[in-house]
Amino acid sequence: MSADPKALYQEVILDHNRKPRNYGLLDHPSHHAEGVNPLCGDHINVALDLAGDTVAGIAFQGESCAICKASASLMTVAVKGKSRSDAQTLIHEFVDMATGRLDVKNSQHIGRLAVFSGISALPMRVKCAILPWHTLQAAFNAVPSTSTEDDADPMHTPIGDA
Repeated sequence: MSADPKALYQEVILDHNRKPRNYGLLDHPSHHAEGVNPLCGDHINVALDLAGDTVAGIAFQGESCAICKASASLMTVAVKGKSRSDAQTLIHEFVDMATGRLDVKNSQHIGRLAVFSGISALPMRVKCAILPWHTLQAAFNAVPSTSTEDDADPMHTPIGDA
């Protein structure tokens, strides 16, 4: 992969859009939620299976733009096998990074997800990147559906005019 951050971002987005990891249905999920970004039409479902406190399985499906699909794909890879607490820490750090409130240098958890660190410069695309994370948070909290525009959503993140 390229050393140029923009080129790396594009390569990762294209790769995870073409070959999304953990895309499809999960047999007998213990938690699930539906997420919608009404501004661009992204609509995804996230299902996970908690074994005790560990994310034993996770999958997503739906219709979304390349950024949303790549974010969901990377999210599933990042949280699979993690404790619920560690996954929720990652949710908050990813959202903070994507919205420009967290410098990746100050995170011990972001790892490969840092390819999304420049998304904060594209306000209309931020919500595409964070929708899967909103949806995962909703699933953890047994909230059946969420939206990037729902003020009651605890992950609601107003971003400029977006």
